[in-house]
Amino acid sequence: MIVRIVKMEFEQAKVDAFLRLFNSTRDKIAGFEGCKGLELLAGANATNLFFTYSIWNSEEDLENYRNSELFKETWAKTKILFSNKPEAWSLLKVESEIKI
Repeated sequence: MIVRIVKMEFEQAKVDAFLRLFNSTRDKIAGFEGCKGLELLAGANATNLFFTYSIWNSEEDLENYRNSELFKETWAKTKILFSNKPEAWSLLKVESEIKI
């Protein structure tokens, strides 16, 4: 299982455009083969800061999505709204207790 977190900061005037875009594509992304869930999180103290949190069956499924027309079209419309460069992390769930 892969967890993908993407941090995105938008120009304040373009937040509504992003939210409309996300709401129009959310079900398509969540329904993409291998996607087990998709959430949008908002900054508690920054109204222009958002994170997507998605869960994928495998890295291959995530890469298939990232190479899809759906991703390419959505990303092209999203990236023009940014105020800063986005950041992304692919993470694995730790199955055992971590000892410090």
